[in-house]
Amino acid sequence: MIDATADWADTLAVFDLETTGIDIDTCRIVTAYVGVLDRDGRVVEQRSWLADPGVEIPTAASLIHGVSTERARAEGLPAARVVAEIVAALADAAARGLPIVAYNAAYDLSVLSREAERYGVAPLPGPGPVVDPLVIDKAVDRYRRGKRTLTAAAAHYGVELVDAHDAGADAAAAGRVAQAIARRYPEVAVLAAAELHERQVDWARLQAESYQDWRRRNGEPEFVAVGAWPLR
Repeated sequence: MIDATADWADTLAVFDLETTGIDIDTCRIVTAYVGVLDRDGRVVEQRSWLADPGVEIPTAASLIHGVSTERARAEGLPAARVVAEIVAALADAAARGLPIVAYNAAYDLSVLSREAERYGVAPLPGPGPVVDPLVIDKAVDRYRRGKRTLTAAAAHYGVELVDAHDAGADAAAAGRVAQAIARRYPEVAVLAAAELHERQVDWARLQAESYQDWRRRNGEPEFVAVGAWPLR
């Protein structure tokens, strides 16, 4: 067992989006959060956004994150401004040497990348190093049964998650899950952040290949799983 002072886990930038849907090419940002956790998992910096995505928010999405089209239009900032400010906040964190933690990072970072392109915002450099507790958890505990949602991972690693699908709550929980993984798995904790990033590139690819193979062997011969990480 190691102490919580693994270098990459000492101070983390945490990031989460809530959006209009699940398709990274078409969905829009509704809420966002960028924070910083200290080595004990306490939030020491934070910034959040509510955007007017410029499109209708489907009822199914509103039921998940609680933001209606009417509220976004009345209270939200222009989407282009929100995207630019998120990119700037994450770039600042990266410039300070902080790994960016996002659960299922390939979704959030890809959505942000598409939104930046949509509004003519310079994209987030890299991005990296990125820490994705979903990819790491699947690698270090490959055969654990059950769901791999953030809620399930938080429960498994003893991390409190109140108000799931709130961008701030999810981002902080993802960072604390990453720190819990570092405490439990010394072989992960000892890696430099850049090396951990590269390991995740390989892990994500292998995980996608394995999942694709399983789906094809179970009646979906044309199924394709995309393993690109941290951007799709």
